[in-house]
Amino acid sequence: VLGPRFASGMHTVFVEQFSLKREDIFDTNAMLAHLVNALSEALFMLLPFFGVMIVVAVLSSVALGGFNVSFEAMQPKLSKLDPIKGMGRLFSLKGLMELLKSLGKFLLVGSATVALLSASSDELIGLSDLDVDIALREGMYLVAWSALILSSTLIVMALIDVPFQLWQHRRDLKMTQQEVRDELKETEGKPEVKGRIRQMQREIAQRRMMQEVPKADVVVTNPTHYAVALRYDPDRMGAPIVVAKGKDLVAANIREVAAAHDVPLVEAPVLARAIYFNTELEQQIPAALFLAVAQLLAYVFQLRAYREQGGDIPTPPQEYQVPAEVQH
Repeated sequence: VLGPRFASGMHTVFVEQFSLKREDIFDTNAMLAHLVNALSEALFMLLPFFGVMIVVAVLSSVALGGFNVSFEAMQPKLSKLDPIKGMGRLFSLKGLMELLKSLGKFLLVGSATVALLSASSDELIGLSDLDVDIALREGMYLVAWSALILSSTLIVMALIDVPFQLWQHRRDLKMTQQEVRDELKETEGKPEVKGRIRQMQREIAQRRMMQEVPKADVVVTNPTHYAVALRYDPDRMGAPIVVAKGKDLVAANIREVAAAHDVPLVEAPVLARAIYFNTELEQQIPAALFLAVAQLLAYVFQLRAYREQGGDIPTPPQEYQVPAEVQH
């Protein structure tokens, strides 16, 4: 596409810049002006080729890795002048591979160039015997074919180098097992630290739970292994909620706090286990336990009335209506 324009331009440059007057040959300023004009016109003719190369370079980069503009590589860094690091990069495996690739490219392009010169030597020598127009046309023909063949060698190198670069990039992104462990430690923390954090979280949650025990209406016990604290406000709650629960040592702490704050303790092993295993903290008891807990609260309210007003001592329920599907 650009060949005819380039050939015409070269013809103009040769005709105009090599047609000299006798006095210009001995005039330094005139010869310098001819040289500047020749270089300017040649550069102007080469601009389309440079534009094509820039477009191809940008498109190839975008095709491989997307559009990414970064000026970080252009920033001056004194570390790049470190001779020790430079020698390390030079004698590293990556540096050796880059050296081998550069040698391979040089040998491939050099071999193609030598072959072209050998095959076209007679034609190149014969250009001096031809007219200017014919010589330019034949010369452009040789240049075009040479550029095509050399470009083909570059394409061959790209087909080899690009997959290798992608493979090397993926390999460099991979981490060793030690790097994975180090990263996990940095992101998630050491196992012993995480264990300590979980322990502290449990202690904080337990202290917060113990602060709710004095507000409970009743604590149901196993009597030793399980303890569940319930609170019920008919005006605000649709059903009783569990404010604290625990087993073994935690259950003992709940019983101790409840006793210290005059919260009724009721032994109901089946009901205590059913509430413990079927209800989470700050949640309402399941509907299957409504009847059993209603029996319990009725006794608790009777006990509270007895403490405040006296009278007959209420008797706790002998059996709670706990469905079999929620028993444990």
